[in-house]
Amino acid sequence: MRNGTIKQILLITDGYSNTGEDPVAMAALAKEQGITVNVIGVMEKDLIDEQSTNEIENIAMSGGGVSQVVYAQNLSQTVQMVTRQAMTQTIHGVVNKELQQILGSETKLEDLPPEKRGEVMEVVDDLGETSNLDILILVDMSASMKSKLPTVKEALLDLSLSLNARIGYNNYSIFLFPGKKKDVEKLLDWTPNLNKVSAIFPKLTAGGITPTGPALEEAVKHFKKKRSTRGRLEEYDERSIEESGL
Repeated sequence: MRNGTIKQILLITDGYSNTGEDPVAMAALAKEQGITVNVIGVMEKDLIDEQSTNEIENIAMSGGGVSQVVYAQNLSQTVQMVTRQAMTQTIHGVVNKELQQILGSETKLEDLPPEKRGEVMEVVDDLGETSNLDILILVDMSASMKSKLPTVKEALLDLSLSLNARIGYNNYSIFLFPGKKKDVEKLLDWTPNLNKVSAIFPKLTAGGITPTGPALEEAVKHFKKKRSTRGRLEEYDERSIEESGL
């Protein structure tokens, strides 16, 4: 959570990955970079595939995030819940590390006396409202997702509305897998506004394979690119100030 920013990947899928890198390994790579990987499995009514469910759970576990399998009609509420839950989980991890540095390596939030624990939880709640949030959304575009895309669109718009009430700055990016010409395609670069998906999503066509591993790998690269771009801009600003004599 460097510089007060929580970084999340939100993977929305309904199938088992069938090409490219191992998505569980890619989720672990994301976690190493300080990015939480959350996974929502969108299933048809009365049809929950065990192989897909196991992969969903393993990706989230490896990525330090939250997983949930839902029917399409419950997607909107689930996207909001998973995002919030993962934010709190990330903050808890940061707070526990701080406590261990101050009070000893074995100390955790749960070990504190009730009064102190309540004070720390207030801090956790406050950080959840004030921290900046970078969330990169990966949408499965394999053939079986075609009927679910309108629901995905509504869920993302609802997520944006629910997070607008926060004090912290929200930043979103959307990638699709598979894309039209390659395994992973950027649909929307970093933006605070998800309203654009209303115009974009109706034009999308689903079909093809499910390259979940390559999609996660591309998401991690996009976070790195954002960080390096921010660093160059900060360096440019400092140089400009020095040259102006301020």
